[in-house]
Amino acid sequence: MAVKANTQTFTILAQDPAIESKPGQPLFARVSVPAEYLAEGPTGYRVKVVDFDASANYLYASHRYQRTRDKLIDPFDPPSAKVLKQPAFHCQHVYAVVMRTLARFEMALGRRVAWGFGAHQLHIVPHAFVDANAFYSREDRALMFGYFHDGKDWIYTCLSHDIVAHEATHAVLDGLRGGFMNASGPDQAAFHEGFADVVALLSVFSLREVVEFSLAGYRGADVIQRNGTRLIQANSVRIEALAKTLLFGIGKQFGQALSDLRANALRRSVELEPATDYLTRAEYSDPHSRGEILVAAMMRSLLALWSKRIASLGTFDKNHYSLDAVIDEGVKAADQLLTIAIRALDYSPPLDLEFGDYLAALLTVDAEVAPDDSRYSYRQIIRDTFKSYGIKAPPQRTDQDGCWKEFTGNENIRYHNSHFDSMLRDSQEVFRFLWENRDALGIDFRLQTEVTSVRPSLRIGPDGLLLRETVCEYISQADLYGSELDKIIRMPRPDWLETTREITLYGAGTLIFDQYGRIKYHIQRHIRDASWQQRRIEWLYGPGTEGTASASHDFAAIHRLRVTQPPATKRGGQSS
Repeated sequence: MAVKANTQTFTILAQDPAIESKPGQPLFARVSVPAEYLAEGPTGYRVKVVDFDASANYLYASHRYQRTRDKLIDPFDPPSAKVLKQPAFHCQHVYAVVMRTLARFEMALGRRVAWGFGAHQLHIVPHAFVDANAFYSREDRALMFGYFHDGKDWIYTCLSHDIVAHEATHAVLDGLRGGFMNASGPDQAAFHEGFADVVALLSVFSLREVVEFSLAGYRGADVIQRNGTRLIQANSVRIEALAKTLLFGIGKQFGQALSDLRANALRRSVELEPATDYLTRAEYSDPHSRGEILVAAMMRSLLALWSKRIASLGTFDKNHYSLDAVIDEGVKAADQLLTIAIRALDYSPPLDLEFGDYLAALLTVDAEVAPDDSRYSYRQIIRDTFKSYGIKAPPQRTDQDGCWKEFTGNENIRYHNSHFDSMLRDSQEVFRFLWENRDALGIDFRLQTEVTSVRPSLRIGPDGLLLRETVCEYISQADLYGSELDKIIRMPRPDWLETTREITLYGAGTLIFDQYGRIKYHIQRHIRDASWQQRRIEWLYGPGTEGTASASHDFAAIHRLRVTQPPATKRGGQSS
């Protein structure tokens, strides 16, 4: 009896149509996604491809897959350049990339991930409109991909692996941290953009076909054959040489077509040289420019990690490495960094995120899953690289290594009235636990408080270590007038804030329970954190911020601005 496979394989573009393995032949890849019985579209239990063009008012015919007894047939295997003109391939490409991205999140987090809009299926529209744009819409429960003519050819954003993975990440992140869509400080808005770029870049980088092409194709002159082994010059795999490959550009064809509109359309954030004052510069206050700081820190971390892994390899003739070994190390480094980046979401506050909070989450979750970091020093590299971009973990709430301080108040917690088995899945039980321990946890229940999620997780570390945890999040809210500000957070009302101005303050926390039901971490953004609330209030309600407080994340507007706005500044900067 044949064993039924739990994955199915699809042909996709490895990066975008501009990347060719040889003249006239785009670089394709084969990727595995969770197996399911697809309906036409393709439509599965998590995504539904609806190929309707609103600009032309035209509905493309849905693609129906054929199957053998135990296998789905990929009609585009083997692929050729002609599939780029076939709408059915466009549909397969977006389906496979989105499902691969979702599966990567679920593998890293050790659980299913729900969408943020309260339904089971995300709609994907590969030819939504004629416009140089692509975005996620919570209201439409959809990913919208535009297409446009650059004067020579039609450019389809749905054919860029980077762009599709970027938009899919927005949708997944909305399901994991819905509060990140709300208006808050500058880092939170930038995080959605930066994190989506990080996942997109690492997703592409984790494809062996792309890494091999960038080293053996794009830099083919540096590769030689010796006794059946492909060798690459050591100078070609130094950090700065690797940074100049095609690996670190996002939306390449999309960017080339718009090069007259934006000088840095490739958004090569890795070329943003370290400087510790970026976060204070006015030109890095908008979401897409500020997000590049986070991307630069992550990509520079990847380069350092890859370089360290390469250095552990043996050399040939003192100045050559095995090309296949270098490729393998790059794929491993990208895959592991992507896993850490995703898992860190669970160790982040539910809202009002700052880059330093995310750094602490990165370091803490890696320390939990992989306590022994002596071989490649991942955490030291990440900490030092982020510091070089002015991003530091909050010192009052983290230890000397930049990790969140462990919760030390378990002796004051009432566990006997709670049912931990129910707390694994029941928000009502978690709320009861919070109520019983409101004083010990510093939660003011005079405010409206809600448990927003309860998520059990099972993670596997690089050494096979199993880590069972339950991640719970709560949010407290206070709606008040400017005149009442000092009563809530004990800070004087700024002169510019009218006494009758309606404002909203939030407090929030993430509780990490161990497998025995005891608190490991309480990652809290306290509503009475006066220094934070002062910065947040000024950013949302201060002079010149009309409309900011009521705004939510408008991805369509942000992405259009990202394409058409000139770069914030030339690459590089003075370290302070």
